[in-house]
Amino acid sequence: MDRLLQHQGRPPPYLAPYFAAKAAMDAFAVSYAAELARFDIETTIVVPGVFAQGTSLFANGHPATDTARAATYENLYPGLLDHVAARLSDLAPPDIDAGAVATAVTDVLALPHGTRPFRLHIDPVDDGSEAVSAGADQARTQFLTRLGLSDLLHPHSL
Repeated sequence: MDRLLQHQGRPPPYLAPYFAAKAAMDAFAVSYAAELARFDIETTIVVPGVFAQGTSLFANGHPATDTARAATYENLYPGLLDHVAARLSDLAPPDIDAGAVATAVTDVLALPHGTRPFRLHIDPVDDGSEAVSAGADQARTQFLTRLGLSDLLHPHSL
């Protein structure tokens, strides 16, 4: 669900901490890649999409302990989480396999140094995450180039 609604500028209710944590981890990985480039250390940011089938994505959620607040949310957003879970399941291809993420990581690790992608999306529901990342990566490339730091975009030895 990472960027299912995030790319529209607002996460769905109940999930703000989750989306904030994901955005922070992405920013950390992007920054770390630049810091490691001059050490000739290559990184790939793996961005898995929604894999609701074959996992316990929605079954393991914990109910809110503040039942009064939960009731207020339910009043304003009736059945939202059930709706999102059902729609995600409807969007996913029937043969979706969460093992595709592990396979993709293994494939990237087998690539020769210097040829690995900066970012790898494994997104069977096409939630828009790849388009968001492409825009952000383009802006990062342009900014580092303007700063005269384009060498931080790829691993290399000094």
